[in-house]
Amino acid sequence: MTSHSLTLDRVSYRLADGRPLFSDLSFSFEPLATGLVGGNGMGKSVLARLLAGQLPPDSGRVRSSGQVFLLPTPGYPPRGTVGELAGVGDVLDALARIEAGSIDERDFTCVGERWDLHERLQQQWQAMGLPDDLHAGQPAARLSGGQAMRVALSGAWASGADWLILDEPSNHLDARHRQQLYAQLQQWRGGLLVISHDRGLLAHMQQIVELDGRGLHRYGGAWQDYVDARTAEREAAAAQLDHARAQHRQQQRSAREQHERQQQRQARGNRDAKQANQAPILLGGQKQRAEATQGRAQQIQADRLQASAQQLRNAAAVQTAPQLALFAHEGERGSMQLLQARDLVLPHGCAAPLQWDIRRGQRIAVIGGNGSGKSTLLRVLAGQQQPRSGCVQRHAPLALLDQQLLALAGNRSILDTVQAANPAADPAELRTRLALLGLDAQRIQRPASSLSDGERLKGALASVLYAHPAPQLLLLDEPGNALDLVALQALESLLAAWEGGLVMVSHDTHLLQALRPTQILHVGATGWQWRDAQPGSDPFCNAEGL
Repeated sequence: MTSHSLTLDRVSYRLADGRPLFSDLSFSFEPLATGLVGGNGMGKSVLARLLAGQLPPDSGRVRSSGQVFLLPTPGYPPRGTVGELAGVGDVLDALARIEAGSIDERDFTCVGERWDLHERLQQQWQAMGLPDDLHAGQPAARLSGGQAMRVALSGAWASGADWLILDEPSNHLDARHRQQLYAQLQQWRGGLLVISHDRGLLAHMQQIVELDGRGLHRYGGAWQDYVDARTAEREAAAAQLDHARAQHRQQQRSAREQHERQQQRQARGNRDAKQANQAPILLGGQKQRAEATQGRAQQIQADRLQASAQQLRNAAAVQTAPQLALFAHEGERGSMQLLQARDLVLPHGCAAPLQWDIRRGQRIAVIGGNGSGKSTLLRVLAGQQQPRSGCVQRHAPLALLDQQLLALAGNRSILDTVQAANPAADPAELRTRLALLGLDAQRIQRPASSLSDGERLKGALASVLYAHPAPQLLLLDEPGNALDLVALQALESLLAAWEGGLVMVSHDTHLLQALRPTQILHVGATGWQWRDAQPGSDPFCNAEGL
């Protein structure tokens, strides 16, 4: 492997509103397969753009010894052309101008050595199972989420870069294409930095780097090694915090006891002075000496109390990220029958008719390959899209969390969106629940478009769960995409505790296992296949097309 460096040297960066995101950040990324993790809103995607040279730091320098290619998380639906989605639109445009007769030196510089880029892209698209008629000039919005991600990845593989920075590259990919991604990453011989919360993907990394409020921290080994190290750190931090609290309480008790003893001595001295037969000048001298001694003792005790308080603050500062929580309002029980679908044929994807009854307590995992119609199915069930034929009868309130996060469209804030979903709710209660999702008072009032994808997803989840009337049926389309690891744990806890009906589309096996499904609906090219999940077994270990 050629050794290429990627280094941050005392880098500082402020967001457009003036908030500091990084301050004096120094770190050197080794040319290993590295997973970058961290909480939503910590600035992982901004850091990626700084490393790729797409953003200039406010101070400090970013140094790289080779070409860096950044694959950002594609929006859904993706914008621009297929070539632009692959990250090589400028090179393809330069090639087109040269073929048309351009002799502009800038075009030749842009192309560099990539004269065969068209052929390399076509080879990648064929290997990735993309449509044969796909071409660089067509609108990317026609692609499914999985197809869009594969096109974006094709640009990375065809880039010829020395460093790849991939932001959530497994989002929307089904099991077959995730395995293909893992194999391609293992074959990559350049520098590699993968921003991800996909535990399956992180298991293929050689090291994990975590970004938090204190900076960047390196952990050797793959995902499980990182988990073990962080568990040990949490236990040590908790023990240190408990010790600091005990020490601070002891110093507080000592300060109170000293103050009480000094008050008693002072009162006793005043009584003795009244009864003593000494000259006033001698009594004054004794009083001054006593006050000086008392002042020194008070200062020593104050210093000890301040030191113990600082130790407590330091111990609390290194404590792990807070646990997040998702709650669901208890809806009215109503009928056990939540939804019925009769002779349902989707407008896109699987063309076979579907018969489906959803009852309270059912937990259904919907799996299948990219483009099979899983997202379309949920939109049809929710009434957001009309079926080609057949009908859907809804017998209880339901809520859909879609991949496009339509509930947070535009510049409306998270707080406004959640309040609009439940106008009668106490704003203070909603703020508290949003805070338990790691969304502070400032974030929930900013335009949603200024937040990270993970923060927006948390807000969309809250608008679904805290709506009125409370949903009795949840339809979740890839709810784990963009959530940080702590938020994923909160989502998994919600799934385990949910008592209504639940239908979830996902390619994340960890999340599907946390669902503890009662049934699995496989969407294939030939139709719908049902199977019951057996308690205590892993129903997804060999699920074709997951």
